[in-house]
Amino acid sequence: MRAVSSAMAADRFDTEVLQQHWIPLASSDADTAAVLRERLGVDFAAARNRVWETDNFLYLPVVANYKRGDTIERETIVFALGSEFLVTLQPAEHFVPFDKAIAKMRRNPALTGSAHGVMYALLWALNEASERVIYYASDALEAMTDDIEMATNGYDQRGREIGVADMRGTMSRMNAAEEIVSRTQETQLQLARAARHLMADIAVHSAALESLIAILIADIDGVKQHAGFEHDKVRYLQQSVMTWLDVKQNQIVKVFTIITAVFLPPTLIATFYGMNFTWMPELDWQHGFLATTLMTLVAAVIPLVYIKRKGWLR
Repeated sequence: MRAVSSAMAADRFDTEVLQQHWIPLASSDADTAAVLRERLGVDFAAARNRVWETDNFLYLPVVANYKRGDTIERETIVFALGSEFLVTLQPAEHFVPFDKAIAKMRRNPALTGSAHGVMYALLWALNEASERVIYYASDALEAMTDDIEMATNGYDQRGREIGVADMRGTMSRMNAAEEIVSRTQETQLQLARAARHLMADIAVHSAALESLIAILIADIDGVKQHAGFEHDKVRYLQQSVMTWLDVKQNQIVKVFTIITAVFLPPTLIATFYGMNFTWMPELDWQHGFLATTLMTLVAAVIPLVYIKRKGWLR
């Protein structure tokens, strides 16, 4: 019975309390958009996903990143902040990050008393979603550490030499992690801009709300710094793998160069004796074949000894 009562209270909170100052607008709901444009003057088409200010509303777009299952989703949310209402242009389907904002407003009902308080809670939820995305990218990078360490050592767990093809999957995952972190950095810049505009747009002085927004701006900057750290980390790992690939390629070229240097003199001798001369005196020698064979071996050993003394075999 208590659980049913709590659920009913939550539904009443969502429908009655939140809608006093917050109007979520699905991006595919053209009819509601037309009504809001006529009654309130909200025109998202004129804003066109940019910071835009009219007499009644301030438009602030934020490209949000959030984790859904094992995938990272990316959606654009446009806030239309007015003196009485906050209208959010958001996906038609259920937008998961705003659930935490609603839960926060249930814990702190004072936030629902103004459009600015509601927008603070929504921005806070988007920042929390970005932080979870960064932790997801960090865990993905940690999972690749063993693969990168084996690559730098040159051998896998079975002692088999690692080739370039073996690192394609790791490189692909690192590139995906870098893209996630880079997008999160972009999101944090947009969140910080929206939070600063929110702070500046508070008409009636509210020390409590201003303090919360100031903390939010600091938290957004903290997540941005964390994203920067992870971005530097993934770039370092990428550079390490690329350096290993360059070394691997240089080793392959070195092997072929040594093989060419060793076999070039014997090949020259073999080419010489393959010519159709009318008279070759060594062919009449008793030990001509042995002498020619030894000369060929010496011609092969001389460059090999030279290369080894130079340390090019290491």
